[in-house]
Amino acid sequence: MAATKYNLPTRTTGSSLTDDEAVPEIDPTNTSGLLQERLQAYKHACGYLESYITATEKVQKAHAKEYEKVLKTVSDPLKEGNHFDQKLGGIAGLFENIRTNTQSIANSHLETEKNLKSSVLPILERLHTEIKNKSKELTKGAAKGSKEVDKARNVTQKHIELLGQHTAAFSSSGGKADPSTDPYVIQRGIKHRLNKQVLEENNNRHDLIEVQNSFQTFEAHVIQTFQQALSTFFQYIGGQHERQRALYGDMVSTAQKIPLDFEFKGFIQRNGQLLVDPAAPNRDPSHITFPNQNHVATQPLIAGTLERKSRAIGALKGYSTGHYAVTRSKFLHEFKDDDDFRRDPTPELSLYLPDCTIGAVNGERFNIKGKDASKGKVGGALAMSHELAFKAHTPADAENWYRVIAEAAGSSANFSNDSAVSSPTSPVESRNVSGQQHVPPVQTQGLPQGQGAQSATSASAGGLGKQPYNTPASGGGVTSAGTGSAPNSGVEGKPGQY
Repeated sequence: MAATKYNLPTRTTGSSLTDDEAVPEIDPTNTSGLLQERLQAYKHACGYLESYITATEKVQKAHAKEYEKVLKTVSDPLKEGNHFDQKLGGIAGLFENIRTNTQSIANSHLETEKNLKSSVLPILERLHTEIKNKSKELTKGAAKGSKEVDKARNVTQKHIELLGQHTAAFSSSGGKADPSTDPYVIQRGIKHRLNKQVLEENNNRHDLIEVQNSFQTFEAHVIQTFQQALSTFFQYIGGQHERQRALYGDMVSTAQKIPLDFEFKGFIQRNGQLLVDPAAPNRDPSHITFPNQNHVATQPLIAGTLERKSRAIGALKGYSTGHYAVTRSKFLHEFKDDDDFRRDPTPELSLYLPDCTIGAVNGERFNIKGKDASKGKVGGALAMSHELAFKAHTPADAENWYRVIAEAAGSSANFSNDSAVSSPTSPVESRNVSGQQHVPPVQTQGLPQGQGAQSATSASAGGLGKQPYNTPASGGGVTSAGTGSAPNSGVEGKPGQY
C-alpha cells in the first residue's frame, strides 16, 4: 500500500493580508512599529531644533561678552586727546559715537538671548511633550492590540501543527484516534481559534487605520509648530541684525559727516605759535655760525688745487687733480674737492710733514716722501713709505707750496704774527713708529745741479724751518697764511689775529 503524502500547513511570505492565509507572514507590529518610529523621527527633529535654538542663544550671550571686550578697546580716552577738537563733529565725537553704538550692540545680543530663551524654546518644548504623549498613546492602544493579534496567531499556529501530526498518525494507525485527538475535533477547534484571531486582527486593523488617519492631522500640527517657532526665531534674530546694521550705519554716517579740514583748522588755531611759518625763508648753511668756527687751528696755512702723479702702472699713469691743505697740525691733507656739503670731507691722503722728506722745487713740480697717516695708528704703522710727485699750476705756486710745507715740516706748532717764523726751541716731534729719525733718500733726477741736494739737506735738517712763509701767493688759486692779505678761508685778519 503506497504511503499517502500529506502537506502540512505552513506560513507563506507575503506583503498583504489575504483571506486564504490562516496565519499571514506580515507582522502587525510592523505597522505600529513603523508609526512609533515615525513619532521618534519627529521627536528627534524637534530635539534638533531645540538644540539649534539653545546653541544660538548661547552664541548671542557669548557675542554680548565679546562686544564688551570690543568696547574696552575704545573705552579709554584718546591718547594725546588734546590734539582733537572736543566739540561734536570731530574725531573725539566720532569715538564717543562708537562707544555708545558698541554698547548698544552688546545689549541687543543680550536681549536676543533672553527672547530666544523665553519665547522660542518653550514652543518647541511643548511640542516635544506632545510627541511623547502621542507615542505613549500608540504604545498603549494600537501597539497593545498588535500584541494580542500576535498571541492569537501563535495559538492558531499550534493547533494547525497539532492537526498535521494527528492526520499523519491517523493514516499510519489505521484510523484509530482518541476523542481529544480526533482530527475532526482538532479541525473544529482550529476554526474556533481562527475566528478569534481574525476578530483580533480586524479590531487591530481598525485601530491602526484610526491611528494612521490621526497621524496626518498630528504631523500637520507638528509642522505648523516648527513654522511658528522658526518664525518667532527669525523675528528676534532678524530684528537684532537690523538693529546692529543700523548701529554700524550710524558709526559710518558720523565718520562721513566730519569735514576734512575740521580737525586741522582747530589744530592750527590752538598751536599756531608752535608750528612752522611757511612764509619764513629756508636756512642757509653758509650763514650758520658755531663755536670755534674761526679758531686759529681751523685755518689752513695754505689750501688750493694741486695735481698728484698717480702711482698706478702702465696706461693709468698720469696726474690727477685734488684739493690739498696744509694745516697748523702739520698735516698735508688731500681731498677730492673743496665741497664740504656734497660729501663728508674725509681726507683721501694725510701726510704728517715732520715725518716726511721734502724734495726741491723743479719748475711747478716738487716731491714729498712719507707714509699715509689717514688710516689711523694701526694702518699708519703698517703703511709703506711712498714718494709722491706734485705739480702746481705755476712755478710761483709751487714755490709758495714748497715754502709753507717746508716750514710746517721743520718748525714747531707755535706760529707768530711776525714776518718770519722763529726757530723751534725743542726737538721736532716725530710720528715714526720706530722712534728713530730715518730720512729716506729723495729723488733728485731732473733737478738743476746742486739745487736738489742743497734743498733736500736743508729740509731734512730742519733748516727750512727758519724760512718765512708769509710771501704773498702767486697765482694758481693757492692761498697761504701771510701778512697783508686775507686767506680764502673767509676769516679776516692776519695770521694769529682771528
